[in-house]
Amino acid sequence: MSQTKLKLAIGLGATCSGCDMAIVDLAEKLTNVFNAVDIVFWPTASDQKLKEFEQLPDASVDLGFYHGSIANEENKEIAHLLRKKTKTLISFGACACHGGVPGLANLTTTKELFATVYATPSTANPDLKQPQTKTTIGGYSLVLPEKFDTVQCLNECIDVDYYLPGCPPEVPLVEKAIEAILTGKLPAKGETLAPNRILCDECPRKREEKKIPKIYRIQQIIPDQEKCLLDQGVICLGPSTRMGCGARCLEANMPCRGCMGPTSKALDQGAKMIASLGSILGLEGEEAMTEEEVKQLMDQVKDPLGLFYMFTLPASILKRRNMTQK
Repeated sequence: MSQTKLKLAIGLGATCSGCDMAIVDLAEKLTNVFNAVDIVFWPTASDQKLKEFEQLPDASVDLGFYHGSIANEENKEIAHLLRKKTKTLISFGACACHGGVPGLANLTTTKELFATVYATPSTANPDLKQPQTKTTIGGYSLVLPEKFDTVQCLNECIDVDYYLPGCPPEVPLVEKAIEAILTGKLPAKGETLAPNRILCDECPRKREEKKIPKIYRIQQIIPDQEKCLLDQGVICLGPSTRMGCGARCLEANMPCRGCMGPTSKALDQGAKMIASLGSILGLEGEEAMTEEEVKQLMDQVKDPLGLFYMFTLPASILKRRNMTQK
């Protein structure tokens, strides 16, 4: 007698679909997944229609993955539908877990964003037309989902059972998560399915006591591949970022930008990194820095908000720019 397969649904929000590729990258192990689950909804890879998914009984789907942030009305509707139809829902990837790169739109408003995007020198738009939620062309009414001013993480919109971070989640983490699901060994609700330690614990580079007098952007130097990037003056978010990615960026001699998000011990990833950075900036020896020297050093940090909150602005204490700001 064959074992009943689990039913899986994968919903999309504001996403590049790199998270879909993380699933496909399971390669030959994907066959084992298909043998164990029936995919009832996955717009990127299968031809099930949204109406068919809507007609399924509530809570009839065993597992749901949602990747992407909540940036427009359609994203929100798909998130609520997935929550309604699934028993267990996993926030899959950096965008769903923390807002991701789309969350940097919280630095502006939809009006300002459209005014910029549809008026660039490379955009053929002489009339400066912008997307409208409703348009009538040739007697047909076309509808686009409303773009929100504020990008949200998934758990700001619906109840989430588990979190699997990364941009996209690394294949070993996806494998472990699927194995835990299939064997019924998931942890307590609300847990993140990745180690709860900082990336520095996973990084093989040699570390010394850090006291750096100058900050470099990665394109300004060729870093020593054996030495900690922070020791070399390159800002790396390893001290404030959850491990589990295998330090892939560091293997390529590139600094961590924080796509795994913070550990449970950090309330705010950006603030944690700023505090870590503040403890290692200084002059050689015991000489104290003057206020002007501190300012000159901090001026070397380009785009601090984009650097410290590249993947986590919607999940941070800041969340977005003040809407009343001119």
